[in-house]
Amino acid sequence: MTAYLTLFMAALVAATILPAQSEAVLVGLILKGGHPVWLLVSVASVGNILGSILNWVLGRGIERFRNRRWFPIRQQALERAQGWYRRYGKWSLLGSWLPIIGDPLTVVAGVMREPLPVFILLVAIAKTVRYAVLAAITVGLI
Repeated sequence: MTAYLTLFMAALVAATILPAQSEAVLVGLILKGGHPVWLLVSVASVGNILGSILNWVLGRGIERFRNRRWFPIRQQALERAQGWYRRYGKWSLLGSWLPIIGDPLTVVAGVMREPLPVFILLVAIAKTVRYAVLAAITVGLI
């Protein structure tokens, strides 16, 4: 149970703007053995999706604090994510798994008022596919 909780928390934190590496935890647990890979992928995905939902919620109200010194996202990263979002719309959320730009994209989706059901669907696809591919590589299927 501790392994699943550790993985869940790592994935949740990794989806926020805080630095964390849930992929390393997932790969380590797969290599260690003793846990079904599908369950590890599921736990990581749920944690990561929930972290992205937290970003979306923050994005809904945080725009008004954008110019404050304590604002948690660098201005350049937010502008890059907003530009990407304006260009590709909701489909940009399929890139929510990407390093550096993915987390700000989920905040921007909240700022841009993306409907939550659409947000969850696209983010869930992106995050789950990323973990599934990583797991498949780890076990030698790819």
